[in-house]
Amino acid sequence: MALHRLKFAVAAALVCVSAAAHAHRYHAGITDLSFNARTGSTEIVHTYMLHDVEALLSNLYQRQFDLQDPEDEAILRKYIEQQFYLLAPDKSRLPLRWIGVTVDPQSVTIYQELEGTPPEKIAAIHDEVLIDFLPDQVNTINMAPGGTVRSLTFQRASVRQSP
Repeated sequence: MALHRLKFAVAAALVCVSAAAHAHRYHAGITDLSFNARTGSTEIVHTYMLHDVEALLSNLYQRQFDLQDPEDEAILRKYIEQQFYLLAPDKSRLPLRWIGVTVDPQSVTIYQELEGTPPEKIAAIHDEVLIDFLPDQVNTINMAPGGTVRSLTFQRASVRQSP
């Protein structure tokens, strides 16, 4: 009887470990890019899974991160600004203003703004956030130019696209 219980306990443990390993198989980011007519600015809101961002930063810097700490937020900001940017028709980078970050147990939300510029002035979007780290990362950007929602999908083979 004790051997049967031991086998059952081992089997249950293996099921739990297997479930944990397969619990997070889809790596995704969502970005909403919208125009604020009141300010004349394009607002950008990125949402990523917290454990993906933490894994990336831990891998890059070999330490734990607290994204509510201003120094750690600055490291995240540097990474985001290298991996996500908007281009003007002349191929120059448009100046994105960093607004801030909010963190909850599931996600990291990042706020940026393209001041005084409507989305029509964006010639290309480069989005490689987490794609450089997770081969199966898929980032989706939702835009609503003229009121019609349009989505762009960014993966390893397509990190730069025209809106």
